[in-house]
Amino acid sequence: MKIKLPLLICIGLTLGFPLAGADEFKPIFDGKSLAGWTARPGGTWEVKDGVIVGKSPASEPKHGILLTDKTYKDFTVRCKFRVHAGDSGFYFRAEKVDNAVSVHGFQVEVDSSQETGGLYETGGRAWVVEPKAEDIPKKNYQPGEWTELELTAKGADVTVKINGAVTAELKNDPGRREGHIGLQLHGGMEMHVEFKEIEILEAASAESE
Repeated sequence: MKIKLPLLICIGLTLGFPLAGADEFKPIFDGKSLAGWTARPGGTWEVKDGVIVGKSPASEPKHGILLTDKTYKDFTVRCKFRVHAGDSGFYFRAEKVDNAVSVHGFQVEVDSSQETGGLYETGGRAWVVEPKAEDIPKKNYQPGEWTELELTAKGADVTVKINGAVTAELKNDPGRREGHIGLQLHGGMEMHVEFKEIEILEAASAESE
């Protein structure tokens, strides 16, 4: 018996089978190694029990950055992070520079304070979206606990979510459109931060639509 393609699609959706060619998130951290990532000078990065662990002493002046080897344009990326000490960040559309900061670009603020979830541009405008006091209950951020981050960057629009709550948005932003994804260890302070389950869904460039 021949079954027409539309019927197969309906059956697959009903039973929850994945469909070939369907958009899906892909890991950019394999859970076992730092393959596909390169560390800039400053601090240390290692993988323990499926988690990227970053540490740096207060005596380290450089911002230790772990960057993806690949660059990305338009995407949604999500991960989980946990901050034990210090001021970290989740970089995107970042470029390498030869100074103590190591990169210029956007970062989602990730630290032990309620500034977590804001948007900062290193080597540019500094705070682009500062967290608001009214956002604190919505994002339910508890330093030292695993926290969900979701970031969507498409063309000139950027949206940041912490634990499912929107904490920062940019519309028609003039900022950069492509670059590396990176994890930060802030220089000059005691740092201990962890990231896991980092995965990305790339989109067609908004400029080509």
